[in-house]
Amino acid sequence: MKRFWIILLVLVLLLSGCAPTPSGACLQHEDADDNGICDVCFTSVYIIFDFYNINDLHGKLADADTHPGVDELTTYFRNAAKTDDHVVLLSTGDMWQGSSESNMTNGQIIVDWMNALDFAAMALGNHEFDWGEEYVAENSEHADFPFLAINVYDRTTDQRVDYCEASTVVEGGGLQIGIIGAIGDCYSSIAVDKCDEVYFKTGSALTALVKEESTRLRAQGVDFIVYLIHDGYGSSHNGTPKPVTGSQISSYYDTSLSDGYVDLVFEGHTHQGYRLLDEHGVYHLQNRGDNKGGIAHVEVAINSVTNSFVVHEAELVSTQQYQNLNDDPLIEQLLTKYADAISGANRVVGYNATRRSGDTMRQLVADLYYEAGIKKWGDRYDIVLGGGFISVRSPYNLAAGNVTYGDLQALFPFDNELILCSIQGRDLLSKFFETNNSNYFIDYGSYGAEVYSDLDLNATYYIVVDSYSAYYAPNRLTVVEKYGENLFARDLLAEYMEAGGLAK
Repeated sequence: MKRFWIILLVLVLLLSGCAPTPSGACLQHEDADDNGICDVCFTSVYIIFDFYNINDLHGKLADADTHPGVDELTTYFRNAAKTDDHVVLLSTGDMWQGSSESNMTNGQIIVDWMNALDFAAMALGNHEFDWGEEYVAENSEHADFPFLAINVYDRTTDQRVDYCEASTVVEGGGLQIGIIGAIGDCYSSIAVDKCDEVYFKTGSALTALVKEESTRLRAQGVDFIVYLIHDGYGSSHNGTPKPVTGSQISSYYDTSLSDGYVDLVFEGHTHQGYRLLDEHGVYHLQNRGDNKGGIAHVEVAINSVTNSFVVHEAELVSTQQYQNLNDDPLIEQLLTKYADAISGANRVVGYNATRRSGDTMRQLVADLYYEAGIKKWGDRYDIVLGGGFISVRSPYNLAAGNVTYGDLQALFPFDNELILCSIQGRDLLSKFFETNNSNYFIDYGSYGAEVYSDLDLNATYYIVVDSYSAYYAPNRLTVVEKYGENLFARDLLAEYMEAGGLAK
């Protein structure tokens, strides 16, 4: 009789769709109370995913005096892959521009690094466009993972560009993870001549695109959706996750996305470190930039029966947490592979007698723009000034001692060409002579001083700027002639130092 009841119980369990097999596992789990424990076999039905995101690496692959490389981070990622159940490596963009090893390979060395570590996806950042679309397209062919940018559209076809995708799906433990990527409202942060054939859908148009893609992914069975956006909160926040309202992050994120469309958000671009928790309970993370802040990590347990999830951990992993690990040999291997391409970075261009601040260096660049302009065009045009919007990058200063071309390239990585432009007097006054933008630096001689003291608001004048300032629409400049020769700020500085400049 006892045997009869046992057989009957097994039949009932089989008919209900969940019964222990001889090994003790279930044919089909049940979790009516959504507590993560199977109602029949009493084992966990949670699948654990560890998401790691790096943002704004800016090419910092190798160790330098001014920044760490990624050799220890590579070891950290490899260790995680050995110990965690399902590791998903992600990036929210600005990965290439900023170091000699990356700039001189147009980002390919960074793509190689990401390939070797099996990154799942990368959202495009604004600086991915610094060398033009063709290099983004070329690197997308080189990558073993997709570039994501749901909102980058071709102006001619009005379709999404073909070198990036709206989303991708990765699988683990029988579950599907959808990853959607977008670039923020940072079109103005790119020299227009580098991306004039594309535009970015932002604001409500971007929200609509993400909702549509999320709905499509959910319909095809995706269980959890990660949103990668190259944009973010404007300040850092230490300590516990900071609750934020929709209005506090509305400049780059619509919190209606957190109402069933997006489950986790990784951000970038603003180089801030924070963990935010929006009004729908969705985490937003970013960990500074230039490979100094570390990475963001979120561990999520997803219920394989109900698709509910629990965030076990949402943390910012600082560089201190892995800087004492052994260096992974991958970095040296990549540097060897690209040795010929990056050899010029080691050329010593001169001696810097004392540490120079970023502003000092930016003013020097403005001086050199003016001098180069006078030399090139001074016999044909009355040039008022040189300069414009001049930006420096990490390390944001020039250290004392011998200076290599690579040091200058790290400080001034942008390939912005010198251009002679014409400008109306009223714009010359407001945009250059009396600008309130602290990133504008100018230099002028006696003729410029005369113009400034007796400026005709309706007259046309000539100035020398680089391509970023030349094509920045609010400046209202008209391009007259390009300098040519691929002469950039760092090249002018190298020539200046080779002639003895900064030695005293």
